[in-house]
Amino acid sequence: MEVSSFRIDAFEISRGLWEPGSDDPLRAASGMTREEAAGFCEKRGGRLPTEDEWTVAAASASSPPSRYPWGDTGAVCRRAAWGLEHGPCGTGATGPDTVGAHGDGDTPLGLHDLAGNVSEWVQADQTHPEIAVAKGGGWRTALASDLRVWARLELHPGARATDVGVRCAYPP
Repeated sequence: MEVSSFRIDAFEISRGLWEPGSDDPLRAASGMTREEAAGFCEKRGGRLPTEDEWTVAAASASSPPSRYPWGDTGAVCRRAAWGLEHGPCGTGATGPDTVGAHGDGDTPLGLHDLAGNVSEWVQADQTHPEIAVAKGGGWRTALASDLRVWARLELHPGARATDVGVRCAYPP
């Protein structure tokens, strides 16, 4: 997979950035549609990353690409906010964790939360506009395999989900 040069936010967009005055500004923003997420990125001078860009960012600088953003070792609770609703990392959670709270899951390039916390919207694939895709697994994800860099969550384009948020990409 080859992509042109790009920059990407080091952190998921927080509630404080999404909605100034939020009562919990450090938690990951979620619940927006793909169109709302794209509009937010445009206002910041960016755009949603393509699925390939997101995957390259998550697979990082390793060759061959790693299974998880932090490498090939397994998904454990200290590396990502996942399985927080019904286990294995917690029970009863009703939303995402604080952005950047799982430093053991950072990529070698210093990108945070590319697995877990909230899945992240990516650009629409023009060959399948009826399917919206989010990457990275979220706080509700119960299977470690859903955190792998190649995993994808397919949704209706107008869907709003409490475990889907946004990270923006920019020109180099």
